[in-house]
Amino acid sequence: MNTNFCSDNSRKVAEDIVGTATNNQTYVLVECPAPWNSDAFSSKWVPDNLRLLVEEAKVAKLPIKFQLIANDLSHKVNSTTLLIYHQEKGEGKGYSKREFKLENIEQAAATIKKWLWRKDLKYEIDATTTRDILICTHGSHDKCCARYGNPFYFHANNTISSLGLDNVRIWKSSHFGGHRFAPTMIDLPEGRYYGNLDQESFHSILTHTGDIKRFRDIYRGWGILPKSIQIVERELILRYGWDWFDYKAAGRIIEESLDKSNVLAELTFEKPDGSVYSYQARLVKDNNKTQTLKSSCNAKHDTLFIKYAVANMWLASRQLVKVAS
Repeated sequence: MNTNFCSDNSRKVAEDIVGTATNNQTYVLVECPAPWNSDAFSSKWVPDNLRLLVEEAKVAKLPIKFQLIANDLSHKVNSTTLLIYHQEKGEGKGYSKREFKLENIEQAAATIKKWLWRKDLKYEIDATTTRDILICTHGSHDKCCARYGNPFYFHANNTISSLGLDNVRIWKSSHFGGHRFAPTMIDLPEGRYYGNLDQESFHSILTHTGDIKRFRDIYRGWGILPKSIQIVERELILRYGWDWFDYKAAGRIIEESLDKSNVLAELTFEKPDGSVYSYQARLVKDNNKTQTLKSSCNAKHDTLFIKYAVANMWLASRQLVKVAS
């Protein structure tokens, strides 16, 4: 029996988890009761038309991440929630949301196709809930997500209730990467990824309060940024604190060595007052943090995970808002 738990191993070696958020232009989240197979969209309650659409999107290499989601009522209600989170180019703040209340899951594929074709959509409702939290509980894909994701989901529900946050929903989710950081989550519409969570750090994320230094251990990155830029962003979060979450941001790689051991990155952000700042940073391979370990509980071989350190960071440009005379 395999008693290896990838999340335990990652924590034991103190793996740095930043730079592991996936960059997706669109998330399509379909409510579907568990249990889910390891390949989520081959599960019992997923209709053939939806399974086929997911396969076609993969072949066409559409920038869409399909997820199954569920909550404690999903097996009881006579409707299916469909959420589409889409990032418009140049937004720099996260994702816009469309929400649909379908009569059943069989209607999901046709609704998603109409959204792709920009046709008139039925079943759309006002997205009054402003925040959706996805917790990976996909134990058939990786046992750490069951071992750590399910208890976290249970207690997170209580945390949200105790805070009286009516504008936050929490969902169990199928695999979205990073099981070795379980419990792991995506915070939408921002699109930020977190891992190695407990209820105290979850409370801070929900309320944007508490010790910002926690982000050294729990922040995987912002999914709208390239992975190298996510490392720079964490440094700026630690510098600017919770105010950072009100900023728009965009990043780019200026240059990169052939062996990827040396990266020059730039992150530009805009404050609510309209002032714009650009930081540049030199990232170098951190031999002390670069490690070889199993990427998942079921992995047969170890994987080399290259980690970077911010060797130097400087303010490259600043454009302040002009005061009207």
